[in-house]
Amino acid sequence: MEIDITEPRGVKRKAPDRPPPRPPKRIKALDQDVVNKIAAGEIIVAPMHALKELIENAVDAGSTSLEIAVKDGGLKLLQITDNGHGINKDDMAILCERFTTSKLKTFEDLTSIGTYGFRGEALASISHIAHLTVTTKTADSSCAWRAHYADGKLVPAKPGQSADPKPIAGRGGTQITVEDLFYNIKQRRLAFRSHSEEYAKILDVVGRYAIHCERVAFSCKKHGDSAMGISVPSNATTVDRIRQIHGSAVASELVQFSVSDDKWGFQASGWTSNANYHVKKTTILLFINHRAVESSAIKKAIDQTYSTFLPKGGHPFTYLSLDIDPHRVDVNVHPTKREVNFLNEDEIIDSVCATISVQLAKVDTSRTFLTQTLLPGTRIPTISASSTPTPSNNARRSHTKEPTPTNPASTSTSTSRNDSTLIRTDSKLRKITSMLPSSHTGPSSLAYTHSPTRVPTLCRLTTIKDLRAAVRSSMHASLTEIFASHTYIGCVDYTRRIAAIQGGVKLFLVDYGLLTNEYFYQVGLTDFGNFGSIRFSTPLSVSELVSVAVEAEKETDNPENEGVDWESVPAVVTRQLVEKREMLAEYFCLDITAEGAVQGIPLLMMGYVPSLAKLPRFLMRLGPCVDWNDEKGCFRSFLVELASFYVPERVPNLASPPSKKTTTTTASEVVGKGKGREMERSSADPEDDVMIVENVDGKGEAEEKRDEIAVRREELARMLEHVLFPAFRARLVATRGMLKGVVEVANLKGLYKVFERC
Repeated sequence: MEIDITEPRGVKRKAPDRPPPRPPKRIKALDQDVVNKIAAGEIIVAPMHALKELIENAVDAGSTSLEIAVKDGGLKLLQITDNGHGINKDDMAILCERFTTSKLKTFEDLTSIGTYGFRGEALASISHIAHLTVTTKTADSSCAWRAHYADGKLVPAKPGQSADPKPIAGRGGTQITVEDLFYNIKQRRLAFRSHSEEYAKILDVVGRYAIHCERVAFSCKKHGDSAMGISVPSNATTVDRIRQIHGSAVASELVQFSVSDDKWGFQASGWTSNANYHVKKTTILLFINHRAVESSAIKKAIDQTYSTFLPKGGHPFTYLSLDIDPHRVDVNVHPTKREVNFLNEDEIIDSVCATISVQLAKVDTSRTFLTQTLLPGTRIPTISASSTPTPSNNARRSHTKEPTPTNPASTSTSTSRNDSTLIRTDSKLRKITSMLPSSHTGPSSLAYTHSPTRVPTLCRLTTIKDLRAAVRSSMHASLTEIFASHTYIGCVDYTRRIAAIQGGVKLFLVDYGLLTNEYFYQVGLTDFGNFGSIRFSTPLSVSELVSVAVEAEKETDNPENEGVDWESVPAVVTRQLVEKREMLAEYFCLDITAEGAVQGIPLLMMGYVPSLAKLPRFLMRLGPCVDWNDEKGCFRSFLVELASFYVPERVPNLASPPSKKTTTTTASEVVGKGKGREMERSSADPEDDVMIVENVDGKGEAEEKRDEIAVRREELARMLEHVLFPAFRARLVATRGMLKGVVEVANLKGLYKVFERC
């Protein structure tokens, strides 16, 4: 008989012995071979990147003919042969060492670099992840020289032989053979799914440079095949090169364009498709200073330009070559040199897109349409006598193609549509209000001028980069997409600053005050140090302006103002701004004289001037609300105040019919609490108060007040529709904090469900 003996309850079990904690791992320097392989993996991501580096080196060497052979998508063999000036035998010993180059001597040379390569890392990186062979011959050499490389050093072709370059017979130029790419990085090699896909990417790279490099012949084929994947002669024109690589369909519909502007320091030229050609995916061949790069901003701008010329879902083909002053371009921002940064990006893109739009409008007098012949038994539609054909219709009809009749049975079926997914409005279509004459009377009578001609500078401050990264990290993807493709409907409430927009099949109410605040904060970070300037013809005294703001602040019932020595505020703020005037002028274009007078204020957007009635409060808040002791805090708090200054003022609603009493309503009663960054300031803004004052007889000042409000509402409505909301669509990054200012009020799909139940 077995007896289950359990431990008595309440007995504390002894905890198992734990091993002693491990000491922290020591920091050690990586082996140089590991460092080189890591760097090589960043620069050479795929065979196409290795070939891109080799093509650029060949073109830099003055080659007029490039022959490329590929095997197994470039993983087994990648060979390029050129007829350039070659490599000296004495330089072959250090050819594949890192940071050895003939194109760069000092770091300052980067500001005027004019070649493709400059870092001297391409061959070094390839030699660490592949078997590299170089055969070269210069014009003054009696023979060619061949050398083998591994891990950046010369190695013998066979064990036991010398590693020095061997003399052989060869032609002028250089031949570089890359074998067994990623042989020592198995995970990278196994990640490539098919050789055909890699070969297609290689053809795309070769095709881009074949179109751009004039007077250079290109040929690319699979190793062992007689058929050429790409073959372009050296005397081919740009259009002929596009025809041979992308086909006659696009080459026959190309329009040439060119634009230059010494103010922004750039020249642009290229070819783009007209309105008769469109494909399902945008094709953009972009070269900046002859370097093949990518730019989502340029691609988006070109798509928006073509949206008025192409049918929905149609996209263009564009080859664009941008020559920008090297001092305005930073080429050392990406390991594979796929991206570059340059100054005045928005202005340059706008100039290029405006030129393309003009060229498209010139050739948009006729288009080619496909028509279908009448089916048997179909009645011919009659045309009334009053509807006479216009010359434009005759011109279009003369360019119409008529294909052969189709099967009648194939047209009898109709596809069912889902009405709940249809969008009635399109943000890309022109509104009828844009055709009406504008009654804008211009800005206020205060004399000032715009001065956007400041010499651009490239901001390299770490604090600004950190603030930009903070904005990007808080981005809300779906909300950003809504604003990027929204349709502006109109302003709902000028007092609460609420507007209506449509995004897809949804209707939203948005706080345009919050949106404007966030937008100008981001503009301040993006264009930091490159603001324009609003210059006053007569300098304004800082002390007097702050005194005006102080008097208005005294009248508010803000509990935070208790105990403030208001008499000393103008002098303290003026002294603070005068001491920081050099920094304010350099970074923010806030021009203050030594005598304490304002000569100019920052201009963040052309075509938009902030309400100058808010200038006194803006200057007053710069004293206590800006952290002058910390660089990052100073830049952030100043841009917050500047963005708040640029927020449109609240405009009162139109007054009711005249009465015999006086009504006063404050903004704090109507608007309530602030949102977003505006919560940092006082909730009661004197300039935002809604005041309706009427005479006893109901005329006079009341009517003048209503007329003034009507004019302000009209100016604000025009500014919202034609300036601010188009700017939001172009470059606003919606952050998670903006969710509180966006409310969905209608959804087409939801409305259909409601009506279906009814």
